[in-house]
Amino acid sequence: MRIILQRVTDARVSVDNVVVGEIGTGLVALVGITHSDTVADAARLADKTVAARVFANGDRPFDLPIGSVGGSVLCVSQFTLYGDIRRGNRPSWTDAAGPDQARAVIDAYVARMRHHQVTVATGVFGAHMQLQLQNDGPVTLILESAELP
Repeated sequence: MRIILQRVTDARVSVDNVVVGEIGTGLVALVGITHSDTVADAARLADKTVAARVFANGDRPFDLPIGSVGGSVLCVSQFTLYGDIRRGNRPSWTDAAGPDQARAVIDAYVARMRHHQVTVATGVFGAHMQLQLQNDGPVTLILESAELP
């Protein structure tokens, strides 16, 4: 599982020019799934996402987690995070999980964050989406299931 987290002041995702998910202050989570990823990986990364101390507390710029600032998460599936262009110029998607597995793992990631009482908006799995966001900082972090204990 590979997640790009971006701290934002606001973000929205649209499909066919219709907004399907929108948040104010919070995090955008671009989520890619590979073949070895499981629901357990999703739970671990969701726990890490909601505990990440990336919000300001007075003069301490990285002190508070999302729940402490009343923030939300906009989760967007993005299989292209496992695109490989090491050979040639056309990306290979062989490292990306198939749609059934990816959807189940992403759904588990969203459900676990909601379990922590975090408001989560989503895109539409498998759709062509447009994402607009105002990165705050900018702050961008990468989480990978293979790198967590």
